[in-house]
Amino acid sequence: MTSSISIVKIPEIFDLTSDTATQPTDDMFDIMKKASRHDDVFEMDGSVKNLENEVAELLGHESALFCASGCMTNQIGLRLLLIQPPHSVMVDARAHVYNYECGGIAYHSQASISPVVPRNGHHLTVEDVSINMISDTLCSAVTKVISLENTLNGTIMPIDEIRRIREFTQEKGLKLHMDGARLWNASQATGISLKEYGQYFDTLSLCVSKGVGAPIGSLLVSNRENIKLARHLRKLMGGGWRQAGSLAAAAQHCIENVVPTMPETHRITKKLADAFINMGMRLSVPCETNMVFLDTATTGVSIHSLAESLLKENILINNEPGNETRLVLHYQITEEAVDTIIEVASRLDFITSHSSDTHFRVKT
Repeated sequence: MTSSISIVKIPEIFDLTSDTATQPTDDMFDIMKKASRHDDVFEMDGSVKNLENEVAELLGHESALFCASGCMTNQIGLRLLLIQPPHSVMVDARAHVYNYECGGIAYHSQASISPVVPRNGHHLTVEDVSINMISDTLCSAVTKVISLENTLNGTIMPIDEIRRIREFTQEKGLKLHMDGARLWNASQATGISLKEYGQYFDTLSLCVSKGVGAPIGSLLVSNRENIKLARHLRKLMGGGWRQAGSLAAAAQHCIENVVPTMPETHRITKKLADAFINMGMRLSVPCETNMVFLDTATTGVSIHSLAESLLKENILINNEPGNETRLVLHYQITEEAVDTIIEVASRLDFITSHSSDTHFRVKT
């Protein structure tokens, strides 16, 4: 049931380093106190079951498993589909499962990875998949699973392309996994239901501690038989948690109350991206949901100077060397904070451009 309790907490510092930076609110802790307090390892906790059932239903699948992290749900989901080596997983070369999960596919599933750079620069296509599929059963690790990610770097994979890839995997006898850590954002941005996305995948991982705003957790969604095995694998990986009901209750509250606010987050993200472009800066990745991949090189403004100036305004961004960084917005970033970022960046851009003009005139 949707709560009428306020979800918004204005933080002391507006943190745009990631959407994992959302802070639990006092209201969430009140909800957590009312959660059931039983043992999830033995499937006895009502709050965990409610969350798992709701997410499974949202995705149009039979069952779900609540886990500690997106890495865990991705790794368990892939392990379910990778039965017997030698085998391999095809992924987008930018994928989280390839770059940021500690080599987990090799460790847990004894599988190699085939990273593919999309020819269109945006998302994998069925042509990319077809060309890069490994079928040599003598000398190679054959492709058994395709793993997609949506959103990826904040960009949305078109549903039509997902459908085409699904048809290809069915024709070739391959399995299809979705790293949907931010599938909530894709659904809210496109109006395409989670169920429509979910129908194309054998396993899906959905994080609740990123833009959804819960303190911790991720869910693996699949059929009943897979989730039964996934529960066993979760225990094997040390991920069986006991009284997890309070965390599940907070996650369910955030799904019902924070997820609907994502279009507003996307709107102010686009406002910020457009403002940077109007200053002469560029985006290294299209802004389609809640991320801005900023390149300030054309203006001479360094990320360090921007980060230091914003910190004085209680706004935190990644303080990267050079001229590129990622800004990630979430429901605890207000439009006022975005306006402040624009004001500070504009001021730095003005100072830098006029300093360059003066320097040029002196030299000549």
